[in-house]
Amino acid sequence: MLDKNKVKLGIAPIAWTNDDMPDLGSENTFEQCVSEMALAGFTGCEVGNKYPKDPKVLGKALELRNMEICNQWFSSFLISRPFDEVEAEFRNQLEFLRAMGAKVIGASEQSYSVQGQMDTPVFGHKYVMNDEEWNLLCDGLNKLGKIAKEEYGISLTFHHHMGTVVQDADEVERLMNGTDPEYLSLLYDTGHFAYCGADPLEMVRKYKDRIKHVHLKDIRKEVVEQVKREELSFLAGVRMGAFTVPGDGCIDFEPIFKVLEDNGYEGYMLVEAEQDPAKANPLEYAIKARKYIAEKTGL
Repeated sequence: MLDKNKVKLGIAPIAWTNDDMPDLGSENTFEQCVSEMALAGFTGCEVGNKYPKDPKVLGKALELRNMEICNQWFSSFLISRPFDEVEAEFRNQLEFLRAMGAKVIGASEQSYSVQGQMDTPVFGHKYVMNDEEWNLLCDGLNKLGKIAKEEYGISLTFHHHMGTVVQDADEVERLMNGTDPEYLSLLYDTGHFAYCGADPLEMVRKYKDRIKHVHLKDIRKEVVEQVKREELSFLAGVRMGAFTVPGDGCIDFEPIFKVLEDNGYEGYMLVEAEQDPAKANPLEYAIKARKYIAEKTGL
């Protein structure tokens, strides 16, 4: 069983309102979102597009519900923009996260990403970096991670993601080998590993010492296979239900939890399963995920 004193459970607002496709969950308010997160039994969350931007306003709303911010997505453009521009945006986000008491920031390299393109197939159309771009990315992440750790007390984690330059297992390996463990950790996402064809269990075993944030996401294998077969986009797959909460798809989470437990994982495990709220009631699925995690981990 995982240690309740070391591991906390969170859930992402993307199940209530989708940042990439705002029509999904447009009717759901921020207050409903965080209230239902707390009602389902979670204590942490990430930041959504409807969240108040003022740390004091957001902090009060979360405190009322015994919730806290545990991470926030950061879109980096290290291979396509000047480093100074990326650093300035990064520092602004770190200031916000420090004010919220968060300990983690999750970066995803969004240069040439196709994840947000509704008409671009997610399989076979991602950008592949050359050696110079790999060096730029790894060097830039090391610099950002040093800033985050030494100046803000926040850990930089990297979010491998479908449709981006770091998607597949070999790309994650090259990134981990090319960066300093002191300054960059892995945001381990079960769903994105499974989606690209990697084994999430093999990946958690391989990178257990680099993982500082966990996204618990399941996939519906038949939908992912349809996305691949029909050459559909990542966003089309989301609308069709490619993702779901742990225990509702094809991933076996028990051995994954065991690896994290045996390695003494500390930090947040966060349910992040973007679905159409009109098809998958966010509160219902949040409760389903919470019960499954409790059953498998004792948390």
